[in-house]
Amino acid sequence: MIKKSRILILFVFGIVLFLAACGEKSQQDVVDKLGENVADLSGYKANVDMKMNTGQEEQLFKIDVWHKQEDFYRVALTSNKDDKGGQIILKNKDGVFVLTPELKKSFKFQSEWPDNSSQPYLYQSLVEDVINDEEAEFTADENNYIFKAKTNYQSNNNYPYQEIHFNKENYAPVLVKILDTDGNAVVEVKFNSFEFNPTFKEKDFEIEQNMASAMPDEVPTSADGAVEELSVMVPLYTAGAELSDRLEVDLEDGKRIISTFTGEKNFTLVQERKNVVETFSSPVEVNGEIVNLGFGAVGALTENAIEWDYNGTNFYLASDQLTRQELIEVAQSVQGQEVK
Repeated sequence: MIKKSRILILFVFGIVLFLAACGEKSQQDVVDKLGENVADLSGYKANVDMKMNTGQEEQLFKIDVWHKQEDFYRVALTSNKDDKGGQIILKNKDGVFVLTPELKKSFKFQSEWPDNSSQPYLYQSLVEDVINDEEAEFTADENNYIFKAKTNYQSNNNYPYQEIHFNKENYAPVLVKILDTDGNAVVEVKFNSFEFNPTFKEKDFEIEQNMASAMPDEVPTSADGAVEELSVMVPLYTAGAELSDRLEVDLEDGKRIISTFTGEKNFTLVQERKNVVETFSSPVEVNGEIVNLGFGAVGALTENAIEWDYNGTNFYLASDQLTRQELIEVAQSVQGQEVK
C-alpha cells in the first residue's frame, strides 16, 4: 500500500514537471514577467481600436499611442464621427497637455496623468492594475493570458472591473474589456499592433511639432472662411433638469449658443464655433484633470466645470450643483442634435 502511494506521488510529481517543461506558467510567473517587461521598456507604439457602448449608440474611434522612457507620452484620438482631426494627449518634460490642432488650442494640466487613473490603452497602466490587484482572476487560452482585475477610475465607479488579454509569446496587450457593475462589456479596446522599443525622432513629443503635423489641410485662418452651421447639441442625460432658456449670440467670427437647464440640479451648457482659427498661442493652464468623454473627445475637468472640443465646436458645461461624476455623465451625453 505504501509502495503504491509512493508511485502515485511520483506520478503526480512527474506530471507537474512535464507541464512546467511544456511552458505552462502560473499566475505569479506571468505577473512577474509583465513587471519585467515594463521595467525593461525603452518605449512602444500601439495602434488601437476602441468601441464604446456607454451611451445611446455604439461609438468607435482610433487611438495611436507612443511612449518613450521615462515619462513621455503621445496619445492621438480620432472618432469615426469627427472629421476634423481629433485630439492629442501629450506628456513631455514641460508637463501634460491636451491639443486640438484644428482649433490651434491647447490646455496644460497640473496633473499626474496617466498615473492617477486606469488607462485601457496604455501598457504600463494595464500591468500596474494587474499587479496591484491581489484578487485578480487568472486564466489562459491557446494564445493569451487573461486577467480579470479591478479598475481605478476615480471619477466613475460604474466600471469596476476589466478583462485584460496579454499575448503568450511577447506579453503585449491584445484586448481589454471594461465591465460595468453587471459584468457587461461596455468598452472594448483592441490592439491592432504593438511595437516594443521603437525609434523616435527628437521632436515627436514637442507641442509645435504635433500641432503642425496633425493640422487638417483646409482650415480657414482669416475672416474669409465661412463658418459651418452650428447645430444645437443637447445632453441626453440632464440629472433631472429641463431646458429653461436658450440664447444664441452672433460673434464677429462665429456663433455661440447658451443653454440653461433648471430643475433638481441646475447647469449651463455653452457651445461655440468660429470661422477664424486663431494663431497658436501658449497653452491655457488648467487646475484639473483629463477626462476621456468616450466619443473621441478629451475634456478638461475642474471643480465646477468641464470643457472640451469636438468636431470643430467648443463646449463648456458649468454647474455648482452637479457632482464631478454628474458633470462627466452630462458631458458624455451631449451627442444628440436637437430638431428645430
